Amino acid sequence: MDWTAHVIWWHCYPLGFVNAEDTAVHDVRHRLGQLTNWLDYLIDLGCNGMLLNPIFASWSHGYDTLDHYAIDSRLGDDSDFDELMWKAKERGIRILLDGVFNHLGREHPLVQKAIAAGPGTPDGDWIRWVDGYPRVFEGHEALVELDFANPAVQTFVVDVMCHWLERGIDGWRLDAAYAPGAAAWRPIVERVKAAYPDCWLLGEVIHGDKDEFVAESGLDSVTQYELWHGIWQSMNDHNLWSLDWALQRHRRFCEHFRPQIFISNHDVTRISSKLDDRRDIEHAAVLLTLLPGVPSIYAGDEHRFEGVKLDQIGGDDAVRPPFPQTPDGLLPFGDDTRELYRKLLAIRRQHAWIVDGVVTTRDLTNESVVVEVAGPDQVIELALNISDDDGPAPEGEVLLASPGCGETVPSHGWAVGVRPRRDDDPPYLVRKPDGSAQA
Repeated sequence: MDWTAHVIWWHCYPLGFVNAEDTAVHDVRHRLGQLTNWLDYLIDLGCNGMLLNPIFASWSHGYDTLDHYAIDSRLGDDSDFDELMWKAKERGIRILLDGVFNHLGREHPLVQKAIAAGPGTPDGDWIRWVDGYPRVFEGHEALVELDFANPAVQTFVVDVMCHWLERGIDGWRLDAAYAPGAAAWRPIVERVKAAYPDCWLLGEVIHGDKDEFVAESGLDSVTQYELWHGIWQSMNDHNLWSLDWALQRHRRFCEHFRPQIFISNHDVTRISSKLDDRRDIEHAAVLLTLLPGVPSIYAGDEHRFEGVKLDQIGGDDAVRPPFPQTPDGLLPFGDDTRELYRKLLAIRRQHAWIVDGVVTTRDLTNESVVVEVAGPDQVIELALNISDDDGPAPEGEVLLASPGCGETVPSHGWAVGVRPRRDDDPPYLVRKPDGSAQA
């Protein structure tokens, strides 16, 4: 069975989630168990996958890795990881780990050996050099880039990925996959896929044509930042034409692979803080949960957590907050949004074909639109209205709606409907084994 057609990720940043110290500790703090306390919450929400940001030994934020084979001592050890894995698998929850391979922490033994040896030597050729100095990732002196053209580096990455796949994980989020470039990933992906053909490999790609990156790299999916940007910007600008453009691009990408879709993650301002009008939070949730692709809900969004990312030291702290030991510790203020997510995800589960649906729009204006997602036998209609006037309603049976919806959608309201397919609806996509789709 193609499990990626049914997975819905709950995405969390473990070091922040368990309120770990800012820098590495020598003694083991057994905190991964706090994540296991949330597995039933995840399922109740409607998710069946946990996407984890870095859990490996690092100096500070997890992206300055010191040992890819060791659990970060601030989180626990191998036994804590094994417990999380078996409790997740017991519940049918998939696990995706964050693989930081483009760069290592400067204190990593491989980097230290490379710097000591210098460029043009077997040890030195593990890293990239610029004018005789180690090349660092996006100006961060603590993050030294590996040279993916080196076969030894490729083997190192493959071995790490396969080690944790053998331990039971279901795939990898490949951090900064864009940095070494699509072609650099191809030999690594081919070897990993040969050993674990059912694993899901997601690349972090921020700019450019996502379909071309997937084709060249061999990855299964990449992050759909264009759609994220189109959702919040179109609402803030009161220009749903830009959402329509993002959806056209999304439709093209979906013809080649299943994009990872999101409205918040650990690297950006939370959607509740990004939107100028808090009434639009529900519109964004409707789009995230009912558009084609593989959705990821960033932990806390379902409770309207706020958090603004700042361009400074510690600027990620607000979007990577600590969570209570158990879900019972959550304050009740976001319960209505959580209930909305539960209902929306139930609709997605009942119409599992949405993952490969074909998206179009009708009745498009600056402030209202009906987004149509066509399946093999049915069409889901998402009527969104961010204006001060009434807007068009979905056709067919209304499955869920904001208060006051009827023949029209009231000011700042929304509605989700379903109707039978018509002859003029676009053909449904049938996913082929290589990940591409055909009508």
